[in-house]
Amino acid sequence: MHFDAEFYVAVGFTIFVLVLLWVGAHSKFTAMIDGRINRIKSDLAEAERLRTEAEALLASFERKREEAEAEARAIVAQAKEEAELIATEGKRRLDEFMARSVKQVEQKIAQAEAQAANEVRAAAADAAVKVAERVLAKGAPGKDFVAAGINEVKALGERTRYVST
Repeated sequence: MHFDAEFYVAVGFTIFVLVLLWVGAHSKFTAMIDGRINRIKSDLAEAERLRTEAEALLASFERKREEAEAEARAIVAQAKEEAELIATEGKRRLDEFMARSVKQVEQKIAQAEAQAANEVRAAAADAAVKVAERVLAKGAPGKDFVAAGINEVKALGERTRYVST
């Protein structure tokens, strides 16, 4: 019988496998594979737990974001209301100020008009007195006396009117 290289390889391989079985390599290999399976299962369980925690955290952050947006909207709405109230109050105060200012100006104008009228009356009275003194000093008779006085009062009144305006 002639043995070639393939036969020796087959016999060597068979002996190698028998030695591995005798040493218990198959149980060690099985234990190693089972350990790896268990480690992968625990990694998957840990990944699932982390994913669940991440989803809960994401939901929490979404809720907080929505609350913050709602609070921001409320703050903006309140700020707008306050701005409108301030604007309304400012307009009301401005209107009151303008009304008081107009009233004060009208009072000052009325006082100035009254003062001007009083000054014109005083000037007219002074002029009338001066005219009367001149006429009496000249000794003019009654008719001329009155006509001359009226003309002088008119002349002085016109000069006073131009001066006061």
